[in-house]
Amino acid sequence: MEIKLLGAMTAHERCGSFAPSAAKPRQVLALLALQAGQVVPVPSLIEELWGEHPPRSAMTTLQTYVLHLRRGIDRALGRDEVLSAKEILETAHGGYQLNAQPGEVDVHEHEHLMIAGRAAVHAGDDESASRLMGRALQLWRGPALVDVVAGPLLEIEVLRLNEARLGVVECRVAAELRLGRHAEVLGELTVLAARYPLHERLYEQLMIALYRAGRVWQALETYQKLRTTLDRELGLEPSERLRRLHQSLLSGDERLYVPDDVRVHARPA
Repeated sequence: MEIKLLGAMTAHERCGSFAPSAAKPRQVLALLALQAGQVVPVPSLIEELWGEHPPRSAMTTLQTYVLHLRRGIDRALGRDEVLSAKEILETAHGGYQLNAQPGEVDVHEHEHLMIAGRAAVHAGDDESASRLMGRALQLWRGPALVDVVAGPLLEIEVLRLNEARLGVVECRVAAELRLGRHAEVLGELTVLAARYPLHERLYEQLMIALYRAGRVWQALETYQKLRTTLDRELGLEPSERLRRLHQSLLSGDERLYVPDDVRVHARPA
């Protein structure tokens, strides 16, 4: 069984596929898949489906949705499948549990690759970090849960997943910069900075990439653009870290050419 959440909400089996068409069963499947291997309490499922004002028939209706999901899973099961639909979507004490194998939920695979990538960064292996983070990002096919109507619990999960995705992008780009691949990430950073006009970390990386590409004036212009946006939107100045980078650009600090986006901001004693 392969549950896809980073884009489309579908449940694929080896000999078929199942994707509930009704909105609320999709919500149930999404919440269970995000917490695969753990019991999701009935009150949490009811809150997700109906918020603070569930109907009196909520429990019965939820059981109907679970039955619908099990029937769909059962239809998609291959003949050689060991587990039954009831064992895959299991009734547990106080709730339900989706029993998925490692690698079947792409959200979990994304998180495993993200953790491995960060471990590679800490070990100083930027080549592996870039590769692992790149694999994590390849799992995304669009916004998280794009085809699921999100209730209060899934809304939080969507925010968490999208923030995690951006963190992976930042980490991968940082590794690429340390490897001296500023030309390869320049276009991507330009798009990301436009998409996230208040994100200082992305602007910092873009400024470094532009400087190393010999486009000093554009790096300085990028700083001024961010400064204007921060002042207009939030009444804030850029962070001390970014201001130090700006001064390094102005002074032509040769350490900016060192492929290490951590040490470039160190100032002489």
